[in-house]
Amino acid sequence: MSNVLAIAGVTRILKDMLNDALVFGNVDQVMGTDFAVTAQPPDRIVSDNPDTQTPHLNLFLHRVTPNAALRNADLPTRSGDGALQMRPTLALDLHYILTAVAAEELHAEVLLGYAMQLFHEMPVVPRESIRTSLSAAELAGLGSGLPDFGTGPLSPAELADQIEMLKITPVALSMDDMSKMWTALQASYRTTVAYDVSVVLIERALPVRPTLPVLTRGGLRDPETGRDPGVAAEPHLATSVPSLLSVAAQDQHPVMRLGGRVVLTGTGLDTGDAQVRFREAGTDVSLLLVPEAPARPDRLVVQLPGPAALPGGSSLAGTPQDPASWRVGAYEIEVILTDSEARTAATNRLPLALAPAISATAVAGGLARR
Repeated sequence: MSNVLAIAGVTRILKDMLNDALVFGNVDQVMGTDFAVTAQPPDRIVSDNPDTQTPHLNLFLHRVTPNAALRNADLPTRSGDGALQMRPTLALDLHYILTAVAAEELHAEVLLGYAMQLFHEMPVVPRESIRTSLSAAELAGLGSGLPDFGTGPLSPAELADQIEMLKITPVALSMDDMSKMWTALQASYRTTVAYDVSVVLIERALPVRPTLPVLTRGGLRDPETGRDPGVAAEPHLATSVPSLLSVAAQDQHPVMRLGGRVVLTGTGLDTGDAQVRFREAGTDVSLLLVPEAPARPDRLVVQLPGPAALPGGSSLAGTPQDPASWRVGAYEIEVILTDSEARTAATNRLPLALAPAISATAVAGGLARR
């Protein structure tokens, strides 16, 4: 993360980029005179004698605003007792105006053409360019005006290590905004182009509460080595988490019926001893049934108890094998898997309704249905 020198560092980088573009473009030979690239207020770049004005390209930081997208991204930074948990990050957008002045006709326009072409071709500043421009040797050799923090606790080159890249965006200023700006600068108007640079992230190296250490990974430790099993990795595209994809009655009816079978399809359904849980919708009642063997990783079949009532005194009374334990209506169905280390995993739940059993009985006067 960049430090408090980031704002000055960005101005230095843009200034170096402009100077390099003019040098590599042989602008001094094109115009027949030397040029200068500065980062000063516009009222300080105009010569007292216009006839001896050196061709001048000036970059001026006229405004700094908080970045709207990231200004509160790090909140909250402190715990309830006031302890610092995260370093506060200041996210800024920098607003520049680029001005060209020259004594000769059209020389100012030539400088602006080179500068605008550079910023158009390089809308994102490469990290290597930032490191090169802000290296300690480079700053010492060119007299950048920045303090020599290359070997101290602060270095402007840390700007290259922030998460966000520096992006240069042209901005169209209205005539009203332009006139107000030059009036506030108390300088004669010159042709001006505006650019925004975002985003600059400033963070101070404050001590924060360290995170808790990782004690174990995975499940139970190996009894022989004492090591934890670590993170389970499976080299395939399917999910390693047991999941249900569909639940349907085997006889293709839209609902299940007592005495019928329910087919469950999904993934990872053979990763342990399976039980199928039927939860009554809207209640805490759940019924567990063991699926039929053999189990497949993508398919389970479970048999529902028959519709006939159990004889009196049956040991299955009140269990999921008792038809009286099943209520007509909606159910949520999931699979519970228990592995060899007694760890359990549950799939997602899918809905399926239980239909009432319909039987015919003979009564006086004909057949009746109930």
